[in-house]
Amino acid sequence: MRLLLEFTYLQALDVLTTIAFLMQGVGEGNPIVRWALQQGPGPVQSLVIMKACAVLLAIFCVVKARHDVLRKVNIFFACLVAYNLVVMIISSPAINL
Repeated sequence: MRLLLEFTYLQALDVLTTIAFLMQGVGEGNPIVRWALQQGPGPVQSLVIMKACAVLLAIFCVVKARHDVLRKVNIFFACLVAYNLVVMIISSPAINL
C-alpha cells in the first residue's frame, strides 16, 4: 500500500510540475501526454485523466503483486519530478545563479 501512496503522490507532483512548465510556455516532452493535451478538454483535465489511468495501472501492479515494477516506476518519477524542479529553478528569470 505504501508504494501505491508514493506513486499517487509522485503523480500529483508530476501534474503540478507539468502545469508549471505549460504556464512557462514549455511543451510536454512525453508524446502520449502531449497527444492527450491536444485531444482533451483542457490541459489540467487531460493531465488528471492521464494520471488517473496511471494510478489504475499502479493498482493493477499492487493486485498482481508486481511491487518490483511499482518500486522502479516510483524511482523514475521521483527523479523526473526532481529534474523538473531543478530545470524550473535554473530557468527562472528571477534567479541569478
